Amino acid sequence: MGNRGMEDLIPLVNKLQDAFSYIGQACNLDLPQIAVVGGQSAGKSSVLENFVGRDFLPRGSGIVTRRPLVLQLISATAEWAEFLHCKGKKFTDFDEVRQEIEAETDRAVGANKGISPIPINLRVYSPHVLNLTLIDLPGITKVPVGDQPVDIEQQIRDMIMQFITRESCLILAVTPANSDLANSDALKLAKDVDPQGLRTIGVITKLDLMDEGTDAREVLENKLLPLRRGYIGVVNRSQKDIDGKKDIKAALEAERKFFLSHPAYRHVAEKMGTPRLQRVLNEQLTNHIRDTLPAFRSKLQSQLLALDKEAEEYRGYRPDDPSRKTKQLLQMVQQFSVDFEKRIEGSGDQVDTVELSGGAKINRIFHERFPFELVKMECDEKEMRREISYAIKNIHGIRTGLFTPDMAFEAIVKKQVMQLKGPCVKCVDMVIQELINTVRQCSNKLECFPMLQEETERIVTTHIRDREGRAKDQVLLLIDIQLSYINTNHEDFIGFANAQQRTSQSNKSQSSAVNQVIRKGWLTINNISIMKGGAKEYWFVLTAESLSWFKDDEEKEKKYMLPLDNLKVRDVEKSFLSSKHIFCIFNTESRNVYKDNRTLELACDSQEDVDSWKSSLLRAGVYPEKVMAVESETSAATENFSMDPQLERKVETIRNLVDSYMAIVNKCIRDLMPKTIMHLMINNVKDFINAELLAQLYSAGDQNTLMDESQEQAQRRDEVLRTHQALKEALAIIGDISTTTFTVPMPPPVDNSWVGGAGGRSRSPPSSPTSSRRMSSGQRPAPRGAPPPPNRPGPLGPFNNTAESPQAPSRPNRAPPSIPSRRPPPSPTRQAPP
Repeated sequence: MGNRGMEDLIPLVNKLQDAFSYIGQACNLDLPQIAVVGGQSAGKSSVLENFVGRDFLPRGSGIVTRRPLVLQLISATAEWAEFLHCKGKKFTDFDEVRQEIEAETDRAVGANKGISPIPINLRVYSPHVLNLTLIDLPGITKVPVGDQPVDIEQQIRDMIMQFITRESCLILAVTPANSDLANSDALKLAKDVDPQGLRTIGVITKLDLMDEGTDAREVLENKLLPLRRGYIGVVNRSQKDIDGKKDIKAALEAERKFFLSHPAYRHVAEKMGTPRLQRVLNEQLTNHIRDTLPAFRSKLQSQLLALDKEAEEYRGYRPDDPSRKTKQLLQMVQQFSVDFEKRIEGSGDQVDTVELSGGAKINRIFHERFPFELVKMECDEKEMRREISYAIKNIHGIRTGLFTPDMAFEAIVKKQVMQLKGPCVKCVDMVIQELINTVRQCSNKLECFPMLQEETERIVTTHIRDREGRAKDQVLLLIDIQLSYINTNHEDFIGFANAQQRTSQSNKSQSSAVNQVIRKGWLTINNISIMKGGAKEYWFVLTAESLSWFKDDEEKEKKYMLPLDNLKVRDVEKSFLSSKHIFCIFNTESRNVYKDNRTLELACDSQEDVDSWKSSLLRAGVYPEKVMAVESETSAATENFSMDPQLERKVETIRNLVDSYMAIVNKCIRDLMPKTIMHLMINNVKDFINAELLAQLYSAGDQNTLMDESQEQAQRRDEVLRTHQALKEALAIIGDISTTTFTVPMPPPVDNSWVGGAGGRSRSPPSSPTSSRRMSSGQRPAPRGAPPPPNRPGPLGPFNNTAESPQAPSRPNRAPPSIPSRRPPPSPTRQAPP
């Protein structure tokens, strides 16, 4: 390989990769891409080959790069190449690589000079390269040739811009020495994407092909048309050398002799040549690596800090030590007890921000889910009145009663109280399920000891199931107690004397309850047509008489108010694409509910929110659709049944009495249920875990068996210790890299305003008369005070000084006689050592 700079950089990158391989992570250095830009036959491919150190690109008469070649260099133990379009095929002969590039180019664009923006992807695996990406781009051309399109120049420019606009791309702007540097398309493109010149390096080729008596000394000294990073001159192999299979190492030696022997370049010979270009690129890569070290170091230090405490615990760890097992069993049981109590009672540390769990969910069961189940048990008004009328008539039998029978009241009340058993038992089931879930969550910390985890879950769950039966028996006992005696002397009970006045009072309370707010919150109206904006979220306010929604929670701009008369609630199946849960409100008389819609579909984020809103609607008298099914079964009997005024008054009295007494019972049950469950279930389980769990574990079996580690835990311990040690070694390696590498400072800015203008046109460089000469000028700078030399065209094209010297007379741009310029020998102070 010919690239010594890359070979010097490989150990540096290998150290970084070793540092990260210790901990099983990838070292994402993201080294910059290197793009070679220039005109056709500027020597781009030769520069690229010299950098890689391999002769593999197509050459020959008329052969140019017609497709971008994305060359990925990958460090490996052996050397071969493979193409993306030839997966699985390895090329060990680089002559075959060159032939495949030519063949693939012809397959895509033909053999008649066509171009294509589709890149050829070539990977070269070698122990002598870094993981880099090099890009050989088509040369910029002006005139279409063969079957090339008329806009060939613009197409190539667009193709080049796709690569060099990336901030991670270094640009090698290649210009041949026998052309006009001020009109260099490569420099113009580089200036467009890199105006500060931070990633642009000028490369001057074909210095050995300049006319006799001319040189590019002032360009290479960065005096004429300066760049921030300056210029580097190179001498590539000629076509004769390539055809003669001249070795790249021999070509590099010939290049060095050329610079040392040429009188115009010998004083800068150490700053010229392909090795110098390689060193400059190597410096950029080293700078990039050094810039990434702080982020790598910070990442490793944070990982090391996170493992410090755990690694300290594992040092000197003896899995089979009986005393250690006893101590750890006590610690594990104590930690399980603390975690369970924290989840039930609440804690400021380790807060779950995703969902409710433990005590918070049990609290919601007590105060939202259970009341909702109670509200669902309420009967429809028509059904209630029908049952009361049947009860009154059945009690009177064949006789016509003169007074309202209290037995009808007791019969209806007992039937209502009996229905409370279902919600109460369901409440116990929900609390038990949450307790079991909490036990499983707390036992996750015991997973490193599978037998202990399994036995702990079994013992605590068995105790919870044992308490379940006692809790349900006590809850049912509460209901039976309510059924055993109907206390009509309760202080909150209205009594028969006040029942008659309840109707008028209820009417007044209903009129005053219009403004009573039952619930507020955000809901999405789901069935608004797309033409009208689609689903929208509004702020809803539910009162005893209406459902209103506003634009926002400030409740200033009301959108609509929906009366609750004749409304029912129906569940809506969740759509496949929607993440929301939906229910709808409809009118029992088949009328439009909202504008032209027969239903109003409302969406919530969770099913719990849906249940909560349906509970609130039930309190407002909006019942689920399933109540309609009960009504439909008895609708015929209800319609055919008529009450005389006396019976109607009795029904109304019983109805008021039942409402009053059931309100007392519901209030009592809602208060006693949480207390009963807390005493018989939750507090008992906490006490059991604190006082008896450890004894149960000791009696369950051999404690040594319980404390046997899982295989995963043993692997985890070894991995933590290994990773902790590897992190220390990786930080030491990065510290060594920091001390053995140094950053090459960025050169100071220069005035590169001469690069600019549309279409590749450039302004004359604002410089001294010396700086306005041609690249090929062999003249020395004129002495101070001397008049500027006349303009003379050369092989690189003319630069007019008349723009800077308006007093100069206008003269035709004619070439002077071909007289070779004589150059005095260089001064000893500027002469490079032979």
